[in-house]
Amino acid sequence: MDFNDKLDRLAKLAVGFGLGLKPGQELVMTADIGARDLANRITREAYDAGASNVVTLYSDDDAVLAKYTHGTDAAIDIAPGWLFEAMAGAFNAGAARLAIAGDTPGLLADQDPTRVARANTAHAQARKPMLDAIVSGEVNWNIVPFVTEGWAHQVFPGLTRGAAVDRLWDYVFQALRLDMPGDPVAAWQAHFAELARRRDHLNAARFEALHFEGGGTDLTVGLAKGHRWVGGGNSLPDGTAYAPNLPTEEVFTMPDRTRTEGRAVFTKPAVIGGSIVEGLVVEFAAGEAVSIEASKGVEVARGHFATDEGAGHLGEVALVAESSPIARSGVLYFNTLFDENAACHVAFGNAYAMNLEAGADRVAAGMNESQIHHDCMIGGPEIRVTGLKADGNRQLVMDKGEFVI
Repeated sequence: MDFNDKLDRLAKLAVGFGLGLKPGQELVMTADIGARDLANRITREAYDAGASNVVTLYSDDDAVLAKYTHGTDAAIDIAPGWLFEAMAGAFNAGAARLAIAGDTPGLLADQDPTRVARANTAHAQARKPMLDAIVSGEVNWNIVPFVTEGWAHQVFPGLTRGAAVDRLWDYVFQALRLDMPGDPVAAWQAHFAELARRRDHLNAARFEALHFEGGGTDLTVGLAKGHRWVGGGNSLPDGTAYAPNLPTEEVFTMPDRTRTEGRAVFTKPAVIGGSIVEGLVVEFAAGEAVSIEASKGVEVARGHFATDEGAGHLGEVALVAESSPIARSGVLYFNTLFDENAACHVAFGNAYAMNLEAGADRVAAGMNESQIHHDCMIGGPEIRVTGLKADGNRQLVMDKGEFVI
């Protein structure tokens, strides 16, 4: 099986299994310009599946940089709200959404971090209507990767760009279960069954909070009243099955925005709007990030997690086993789609309504709302996770980064 065969399999997996695209449905896709080959293959697959229309919006590193190197200072605070409103309109009207992830990490490393933080804030504010539409539970959406030169060079800087791309593709195809003979959908269905087993156990446990400890982290995350664990695939109200992230290794739920306490030492860099934040350490009190420190990129982190009132509170907590294929690879991907599936993590900002039981009151539950949603990894081989119950009982959930439930 050669490279083109694997790309074709990825396109089929994204449209059929990832999106569950319905005949007559419109598809809105976003991608780096370097991922055009995969985008075109996905477009053909979508039309073969009966799509009524496919619209692809491309980004380009040079165009992104030009705003900082040639734009006025006032331009930093402007984002195309009209575009995101139009995309929200498409999703609210029934369109599916697919994102091809492959942006260059560290693209803005040489830019003024204050300007980067301002631009991130403007972008987050502008895209909020689109984010709300996507997480409404009414949209089938999917994110898949494509290896660009900029991404591969960040991951394997010691290799030539061509060799780095080839090396990273090997890991990506492995994580996507596309490097094996046989039907990749069957492999994903078996994997989703295991995620569902963990999800169901956690839902039955009805924990009040989770306590993370290890590697300097000592963090208690209170869970929302009526929280619901989700993992693997999702479904629309009409029963359409879809998989938001490929790859995915997590089970996740909703924290109470007011009940996170303690210290989180983040185990992987955070890529925020083209900047890499390293050595991130956050102190929480009454659910709020009251102290944010980092060895690199602290201004960007502080600006991003102050985008709005909810940006410094948590909207997601997720558990990932150290035995996941992505964690076992030992590769630092500098890409949230992969790094979040290599370690337990929390997300600053907006919570997902799918993580609440039907009919639950969002305010009473402690659901967080924000213009951002950003995952940051706290897991590793030393992490221990304990579930805390309302009656004071404690149950070990993970030890040394592995599930014991």
